Amino acid sequence: MCLIGIGVGMLVREYGKLSNLDKFYFSFPGEMLMRMLKLIILPLIISSIITGVAALDSNVSGKIGLRAVIYYLSTTLIAVLIGIVLVVTIKPGASQTAEEIDRVGSTPEVTTADAMLDLIRNMFPENLVQACFQQYKTKRQKVEAKIGMDKNSSAVTKEPGAKNKTQEYKIVGAYSGGINVLGLIVFCLVFGVIIGEMGEKGQVLFDFFNALNEATMRIVQIIMWYMPIGIVFLIAGKIIEVENWEIFRKLGLYMATVLSGLAIHSAVILPLIYLIIVRKNPFRFAMGMAQALLTALMISSSSATLPVTFRCAEEKNGVDKRITRFVLPVGATINMDGTALYEAVAAIFIAQLNDLKLDLGQIVTISVAATAASIGAAGVPQAGLVTMVIVLSAIGLPAEDVTLIIAVDWLLDRFRTMVNVLGDAFGTGIVEKLSQNELEQMDATAEVNIVSPFALETILGHNEAGTKKSYVNGGFAVDKSDTISFTQTSQF
Repeated sequence: MCLIGIGVGMLVREYGKLSNLDKFYFSFPGEMLMRMLKLIILPLIISSIITGVAALDSNVSGKIGLRAVIYYLSTTLIAVLIGIVLVVTIKPGASQTAEEIDRVGSTPEVTTADAMLDLIRNMFPENLVQACFQQYKTKRQKVEAKIGMDKNSSAVTKEPGAKNKTQEYKIVGAYSGGINVLGLIVFCLVFGVIIGEMGEKGQVLFDFFNALNEATMRIVQIIMWYMPIGIVFLIAGKIIEVENWEIFRKLGLYMATVLSGLAIHSAVILPLIYLIIVRKNPFRFAMGMAQALLTALMISSSSATLPVTFRCAEEKNGVDKRITRFVLPVGATINMDGTALYEAVAAIFIAQLNDLKLDLGQIVTISVAATAASIGAAGVPQAGLVTMVIVLSAIGLPAEDVTLIIAVDWLLDRFRTMVNVLGDAFGTGIVEKLSQNELEQMDATAEVNIVSPFALETILGHNEAGTKKSYVNGGFAVDKSDTISFTQTSQF
């Protein structure tokens, strides 16, 4: 499908001579695929996390969560180090200057402190319904100084001859479109733990969300039938839209550096970690994720790829649903190996364009900033561009220089999203292997207690003396008690 899409795009671009309006209509089938996948994100995240966490013991879920977070942080740091080594070695920005590259677009308005605080705010949404379609975002507004203001005021006065004036700002909060995935994940994790602790009382809610998850996955199977058509038009439409091919020559070495880093991380590092821990063929596992990887490459969104990632991990690679439902949604939000690598390379590349020599401290700062910014990046297209501003600000580079790489970001975004999804997928297999003992203990010791004297009399009857019979077989153990205790063993 990928090759067909490229072929169709090149042919239409060469011989179609489409207008801007025609290009928009041509891309419509691809747009429909994007809308279908985004439609299913919300019910999938809510149902999968709640059922995944509720099915686990709180101690087990804590251990699984800790292992997943350690894996995410480790692979992200490795990706950053790979990017830094490559960009320092290859030096893609040393042969040219910033003035030789055309600037495209505008600089995203973001500051490091406000971005980090917004991240924490979005973890605790004030309205759960609103979190399903909006995210909270703050903006800085300049405070206009007033003549005759009290000198103790925080605003600047416009007095004649005043010196050392500083501009004052105020923070204004607003909501922007887009699912607050992080807030929903935090709520669903807590909600799932509570349902699991409630026992029988929480069973109704567990059954509801479990049924919702199954229904959602069946809808995903329907979407899969349409996916080949959508992918063809997504690729072809993007090829037709590209106008300035000259920029690829100017930024060719930079692109090659990023793609080389992504290739090393996805084809060497991640498979090696999987092989060492799981002791299975990592490339067979990666082949099982092929459909999810292709989807990520085409739609450039980890969150929108989630439905396909779930299906491939569970059906093609046989990963335990209790692991995928817990690990994948969290990974799609905070595990951004490809994004972290890209941001580290881009920051040093821009420094090279500005002829800025970075010392060890600044390189370490880039590593930390790129890791933190990638965790805060939402799993949506081109979120890395916004967090890129944070990384540039951390080492004192002008934020507007992000416009130097916007022209090729749409292409690199697709490849780094594919690496992000692959990292999430390998994470499920690794966490499953590390949690194997806990999962087996849960399978062997899961108990269901039915408290009903009437059911007991119906099943066991009474002996001549009026006492209840004792029956032990296939996991049932009852002896003169009003409680039937059933122990589920692995043989069931």
